[in-house]
Amino acid sequence: MSTTTPPAAGSDQAVRPTDPSALVAALREHLAPADVLTDPAAVEPYRSDVTGLRAVRPPAVVVVPRTVEQVQAVARAATAHGVPLVVRGAGTGLAGAAAAPAGGIVLSTEGLAGIRIDADDHVAVVGPGAITDHVDLAAREHGLMYAPDPASSQISTIGGNIATNAGGLRCVKYGVTRESVLALDVVLADGTLLRTGHRSVKGVTGYDLVSLIVGSEGTLGIVVGATLRLLPAPTHVRTLVVSVPSLPDAGRAVGAVTGSGVRPSTVELLNAATLENIDAHSGTDLVDRHGGGLVLVRTDGPGADAEITALADALSAAGLAAQVLDDAEGERYYELRRTGRGHRTDLWSVGEDVAVPRSALVPVLEAIEEIGRRFDVEVTAVAHAGDGNLHPGLSTPRRHGETEPPARLHEAADALVRAALAHGGTISGEHGVGIAKRRWLADELGAEQVALQRAIKAVLDPAGILAPGGFLADDGVAPR
Repeated sequence: MSTTTPPAAGSDQAVRPTDPSALVAALREHLAPADVLTDPAAVEPYRSDVTGLRAVRPPAVVVVPRTVEQVQAVARAATAHGVPLVVRGAGTGLAGAAAAPAGGIVLSTEGLAGIRIDADDHVAVVGPGAITDHVDLAAREHGLMYAPDPASSQISTIGGNIATNAGGLRCVKYGVTRESVLALDVVLADGTLLRTGHRSVKGVTGYDLVSLIVGSEGTLGIVVGATLRLLPAPTHVRTLVVSVPSLPDAGRAVGAVTGSGVRPSTVELLNAATLENIDAHSGTDLVDRHGGGLVLVRTDGPGADAEITALADALSAAGLAAQVLDDAEGERYYELRRTGRGHRTDLWSVGEDVAVPRSALVPVLEAIEEIGRRFDVEVTAVAHAGDGNLHPGLSTPRRHGETEPPARLHEAADALVRAALAHGGTISGEHGVGIAKRRWLADELGAEQVALQRAIKAVLDPAGILAPGGFLADDGVAPR
């Protein structure tokens, strides 16, 4: 989570209605009165995501459509009245991509949460408001699973996962959300319903518009339905942990795992500061057990036992002692990694999301520790080490009278992102760009590609109605 202050939500740049009451009246022609929210107390919870980033002024209205036709009507009203429209799932985003537009419309997908499992075709057909874990649980009733597992899966929505191309702990084996999306139903800014992709496993007709929509953070259209790939649920899961007292040990552990010939489902790295946080928040004794850090590895499927043994042997050959856990202890470690950390209110904090080639994992971790020393900030680090996705945290104590984080915290975050770029990495592995990270967008993509992406948006959203203050905002401030 970030409590720093990047450029403001910026949605004031879109045309605003001269008479909000006319907009609200138009929306109430198509939605139930209870699904058109204008009372400030009712609107307030929809203004931001986890980052807390928000426009200075609130949106004019929050709508909760229950049908695709109602979503189309909302899009047409936004276009007709020239107001910005931002789509919002559960608000678990970590980049400010769903910050409410000032004077505009927030479209909540909570009323579009249907789930239908087709076990014969191994697909789930779901609404964007469906909770991620609910989709997985429904699939498992048929011996199947939905593979992506972001840490917020208990409350995050499929639509939000699609918007940011969310990842999770199992990405190293099963890939991020994009690999599990076969088809999308999308409402464009003018209300047109577009059906993209295919229900069949294979299909190469035309441009891959599904992959274009996934990760677009609501800037191209409103996802109203998704056909998701399901996989056979593994009947067996095995877990091992290995203590890594130093970063070179961590590098050897990850290298031994990824070079073993085994394809694990999870490879997670937690440094000492992260273990201390979990111990303080969850009452555990991980620091006593593992000291400077640990690597958590899981295998799944029919070969899980043989694979975990092969990985333990590979780690032993690298001079590292692995502890293979029983099922109960393995689940305990896995859940501590997912939910065991806590947020401290006495700190200014920045939670980052960068990804680098696996070979650069240890050099970047070393750079992050050096950045902590240089800017006098505390550093925690967890990583989806199997695919090079790092989630470092930077923090510093709140001092009496401070109303915003000190400049050195911003400077440390900037140095961290630039370290990832310098090692061939990316500014976001799975959280998205949004408002929080758009100032680095051109540093990674270059001005020509940013201009091309804005041109693509203009084709699908010529009036600039959808998420105008999002990652592609051209406000003279970011990206630079």
